[in-house]
Amino acid sequence: MDTLAERRKLSEQEIASNLKAHSGWSVENGKLHKEFKFKNFVQAFGFMSSVALIAEGMNHHPEWFNVYNKVTIDLTTHDVGGISNYDFEFASKIDGLRAQS
Repeated sequence: MDTLAERRKLSEQEIASNLKAHSGWSVENGKLHKEFKFKNFVQAFGFMSSVALIAEGMNHHPEWFNVYNKVTIDLTTHDVGGISNYDFEFASKIDGLRAQS
């Protein structure tokens, strides 16, 4: 079960180090950011539905945007005021989900 104590804001060095292990993710506007492209809208929407289930289970909800076959995801932990270890954990789960599709 998630507790706020488990969520820790990361330093710029920690973020840079974590980004090396998370292909395609970057920092934009102070948030962990990645764009995903799919074959069509149905695949993009299915991916979003699957990510939504993970988000609900983690009680950690993304900021995201969808246009046709593109899904843009931004992650930040509002409770700690920036990018946290929890954002990278979520990013890993999202990448794992994408690898399955």
